[in-house]
Amino acid sequence: MANRIERVAVLGAGVMGHGIAQVAAMAGHRVTLHDPDAAAADRGLARIRANLDKGVSLGKVREEERAEALDRISPEPSLAAACERADLVVEAAPERMEMKRSLFRDVEAAAPPSALLATNTSSLSIDAIAEVLAEPERFLGLHFFNPVHLMALVEVVRGSRTGEATLDAGVAFARGLGKDPIVVRDAPGFASSRLGVALGLEAMRMVEEDVAEPADIDKAMVLGYRHPMGPLRLTDLVGLDVRLAIAEYLHEKLGGERYRPPAILRRMVEEGKLGRKTGEGFYRWDKGGR
Repeated sequence: MANRIERVAVLGAGVMGHGIAQVAAMAGHRVTLHDPDAAAADRGLARIRANLDKGVSLGKVREEERAEALDRISPEPSLAAACERADLVVEAAPERMEMKRSLFRDVEAAAPPSALLATNTSSLSIDAIAEVLAEPERFLGLHFFNPVHLMALVEVVRGSRTGEATLDAGVAFARGLGKDPIVVRDAPGFASSRLGVALGLEAMRMVEEDVAEPADIDKAMVLGYRHPMGPLRLTDLVGLDVRLAIAEYLHEKLGGERYRPPAILRRMVEEGKLGRKTGEGFYRWDKGGR
């Protein structure tokens, strides 16, 4: 395994992938951003530029920092080319087990034997993904939070075969990005998703029962418990389809009623109301999220 992480390959240029690429570049790493969809890669790079531009306008990022970070990021349509010189590969693909397994088969073949391999999964089993690897001891979870450039937490997830050196390197990498890592065992939902999804699903049930309007339910958590964002607004940002998939997985693994997806969530996903990415979820995003 690489003693020093200089080059990072990020697989997936979506909401999480482009954010991970941005913070890695801001921390001084050379970053290769891979996405098989060229249009998605272009959108990811555009979002990085927009984030950095906003940082400059707010006085939080210097012009030279912006330019240097953008210079460190290189798009790469070939998976093999993206991984071939990486010290760390971070996968940020959709939350589908077989997709991740297939991807890591190819990653392990393409990346240097010393490279650290990580998944950004928010709930899927680290051990289950690692079953396809010849060297699972160099594999772990690095679960970032959205928006990556603003959120301080990283869950470093330790699989049953994750090596001590791998775990230490993952924690050090997260700290080097200016993040505050916690180490959790590979268990369904880890720590954050298990808690966050339970809160979000209960908020949806409250909407179903007409307890209060979505904005007021969110306000209860923001003002009453000092959450930076309410659970329904957060669901819109994450994507209702993503929330549904995680809830189904947790319900399958943990049983009981706590994680059973409420009918309102299934109905809204079927209607294509997936949150900000479709313009409507629990809020109307074509009206600024109101």
